[in-house]
Amino acid sequence: MANLRPLVALGDLTWDVLAKPNTLLLPGGDTTGRVLLMGGGSAANVAVWASRVGYPAGFIGEVGRDRFGEFAVQELAAEGVMPHIIWNSSTPTGVILVLIDAAGQRSMLTSQGADFELHPEEVPVEVIQQAGHLHVTAWSLFTDPPRQAALKAVQVARDAGITISFDPASFQMIREIGREEFRRMTRGLSLDFVFPNLDEGQALTGAQNPREILEVLQKLYPEAMILLKLAADGALILDRGSLIELQATRDQPVDATGAGDSFGGAFLGHYLRSKDAQAAGQLAVQVAGWVIGRFGARPPMDAEIKRRIEQFGFTRLEQP
Repeated sequence: MANLRPLVALGDLTWDVLAKPNTLLLPGGDTTGRVLLMGGGSAANVAVWASRVGYPAGFIGEVGRDRFGEFAVQELAAEGVMPHIIWNSSTPTGVILVLIDAAGQRSMLTSQGADFELHPEEVPVEVIQQAGHLHVTAWSLFTDPPRQAALKAVQVARDAGITISFDPASFQMIREIGREEFRRMTRGLSLDFVFPNLDEGQALTGAQNPREILEVLQKLYPEAMILLKLAADGALILDRGSLIELQATRDQPVDATGAGDSFGGAFLGHYLRSKDAQAAGQLAVQVAGWVIGRFGARPPMDAEIKRRIEQFGFTRLEQP
């Protein structure tokens, strides 16, 4: 593995508060359910899943100088992800409230914590220059800061000749900002991979049909491989005009939190070694299916997920 330059994800490292009520939540009422605290943040999740499928990974981001921040960074390191952390003494670590319905679909309320305070001068340029790949999400573009920091990181990566991936992150935020403004912000990023889900693809393109979405996205990002995540309908990959169709697994949905991030991290962790989009996509749907069948974005690895990953000849990296 020594010859592999790491994937570095820049953006959000947070705590997820996952809540799945047993019955309908009523105003002023009380019910039982399941509540869990777990490390989260879309960018951090991608780094964790790249590491879990055996690819070296790092993370750049800002967290509060508080107990949640300490725990989040410790958890990243325990996953084999190299943390490059900017500590913020005035803003707490971000927290995301994740409400999960009976079908496993999640709705999120994201606090603007320290991860939204990253400034350009805080970006560790040398870390990016020594990486092999940079991953960013739209959460780093929706507000400024951290927008200018993310754009600087992309420019450094472009100048260093390393590949860049991007996740549009939130169909609701795309709608609030406006389709044309979002396109304007991302048009010049020279992306190599774009990872929208169906809702984000619809919000970004105005198209409804998955194949029409792919066509529009290919025109918007002509140099990029487009990976359209379709939940129970699997995924579509448009790679230099070649279409790859991936079937979803038969895992029963429990919680969709982090499924897209696990898809992205697993895909990149395979593809950056193999350059095989078909095999990388097959691994990604296996990993995402396992995540959907469990609670949280980074459930503890069990024998089943290890078996799925090892089918592709990979094993999780041990912490250095």
